[in-house]
Amino acid sequence: MHAIVLHAFGPAENLVHEKTEDPVPGPGQVRIAVAAAGVHLIDTALRAGHQGPAPRPTVLPTIPGREVAGVVESLGDGVDGLWLGRRVVAHLGFAPGGYAELAVTEVERLHEVPANLGFPEAVAMIGTGRTALGILQFVEPGPESVILVPAAAGGVGTLLVQYAKHAGATVIGLAGGPEKVERVRADGADLALDYTDPGWPDRVREHLGTGTGSVTVVLDGVGGEVAREAVALLGDGGRHLVFGWSAEGIGNGRGHFVDGLSERVLGPAMLRRTGGPDPLRTLELRALAEAAHGRLRPAVTRFPLAEAATAHRALETRATIGKVVLEP
Repeated sequence: MHAIVLHAFGPAENLVHEKTEDPVPGPGQVRIAVAAAGVHLIDTALRAGHQGPAPRPTVLPTIPGREVAGVVESLGDGVDGLWLGRRVVAHLGFAPGGYAELAVTEVERLHEVPANLGFPEAVAMIGTGRTALGILQFVEPGPESVILVPAAAGGVGTLLVQYAKHAGATVIGLAGGPEKVERVRADGADLALDYTDPGWPDRVREHLGTGTGSVTVVLDGVGGEVAREAVALLGDGGRHLVFGWSAEGIGNGRGHFVDGLSERVLGPAMLRRTGGPDPLRTLELRALAEAAHGRLRPAVTRFPLAEAATAHRALETRATIGKVVLEP
């Protein structure tokens, strides 16, 4: 098979498209003919040599990628034969191997892809979708809510905007550049603004008809100066929920936290809210169901597998909309 192999930590150019050995499924595993592989911002940090949230160091050489969708084409011992030929999607956890034509994973990680959902969209929901729904456990948006979403054209941001709007909230979405702003508007945001325009906070105040701003919740995956300006728009009792800080670099940033106001909502906090014996799988099932019923419509930016380096550069420079997906 062909795969993207990382032999040395460093820039995106270190992602090499080359021929490798086909992986062999072990007991309880399946092999998937990959139709779509998800690219995550964490992938860019690991490629550069930052450990991030991974529980163990990345061993080189490695095939990056932890989200795949495709067709089951081979079974390991003990796997029910009914899985053969089925359209599936899986999050591989911290075991890499997704940027490839073939990927192996445990059968317990599989979800059947709904008939009305494409492989790229399924990949978007299995990782990014579950994250969005995990964040939304901390918010109950409704007609009285004013939700501000920085990076509203990103993979998570597009879903947060859609969900909050479906719940009846007033939604303000920020994005960088006209094309992204238009995407935010198409997702239903009541106000879509370019955060590179220094006057955007005044536009928010004008829209809300207040002198100081009365945002109830900021759903912040950006950090930096955008977060500082967003937090300043919160009304009394407002909340700042932090799930990332891409503006300051995923490997070393800390976002913008305000004592008594900001709350980190990923990791253990998210899992405690989800509950059940397998919280992440519960969120995955919910995410796929939301997409299958059309309540959430993931945006996807596609690249050929061989152009993984280009995909990483585009993601790092915020040149993409929605979820970035590689297609073999």
